[in-house]
Amino acid sequence: MNQSAVLLIDCPDRRGLVARVSSLLYELGANILHSDQHTDHDLGLFFMRLEWGLKTAEHGDGVRQAGEDDAVCTGDGGFDLARFEREFAPLAESLEMRWKLYSGRRRPRVALFCSQYLHCAADLLYRNATGELDCEIPLIVSNHRAVEAMAGFYGVPFEYVPVTAEGRAAAERRQLERLELHDVELVVLARYMQILSPGFVARYPAAIINVHHSFLPAFTGARPYHAAHARGVKLIGATSHYVTEVLDDGPIIEQDVTRISHRDQVEDLVARGRDLERIVLSRAVRWHLERRILCYGNKTVVFD
Repeated sequence: MNQSAVLLIDCPDRRGLVARVSSLLYELGANILHSDQHTDHDLGLFFMRLEWGLKTAEHGDGVRQAGEDDAVCTGDGGFDLARFEREFAPLAESLEMRWKLYSGRRRPRVALFCSQYLHCAADLLYRNATGELDCEIPLIVSNHRAVEAMAGFYGVPFEYVPVTAEGRAAAERRQLERLELHDVELVVLARYMQILSPGFVARYPAAIINVHHSFLPAFTGARPYHAAHARGVKLIGATSHYVTEVLDDGPIIEQDVTRISHRDQVEDLVARGRDLERIVLSRAVRWHLERRILCYGNKTVVFD
């Protein structure tokens, strides 16, 4: 399990930001493992990710945000995360920082939503089982039963929630109840072919990740691979992004493309497209779990 803490910061840019935060960590005995920063010069904004070693017993839910009261405490003489929070809070306020502090002692809990296409769900379950994704997957939700056998193979509880036009609201209430019951913090739409309501999305801000094809040029509507083949495209791609109220318009996390030639048929485009979807979705999920992503506006900063 990850024995480190991660601090994500965004604030107005000014001199000395890195030095002031790093100095506080040094004074408290932190061993900084990674440090990365970015400046948006047009907007005058500064972004930073700091990760340091954490050798202490702790309590709480593993994620701390500014102003929360459930302080993380130490018990074995290791890094005092609670003391750091107390001393960092006034510094952050004086510098107009928005910040989140995460502890790696608690593995994030992730729910997978899928429909009849199972390639993304299968890929994520395998990566989790082999330790590539450091998380727990306590729930798979689907409006079809196609994934039920796979869920059983990996020992993950499966929830069948059919969705109809008349019963959409009731279905979402049931889904949200299950997410709360399993203490889920991240929802991954692994080719879930239903549109989530604004109310659902609002419950998980910057915590629902989706994936879809993104042809260059783009083809919308049904049968996109057939339309792309008919047009003779030379590149196809996939995009993973956070879900917002506007369909397929959330902050982009990752994209990738592959070349296509005149020799490729529709089935070749489908196969290559699914490979891309698996790759970009798994990268986005891993970076989210590793606390490498900061959202601002409708963009993301993805730290190395």
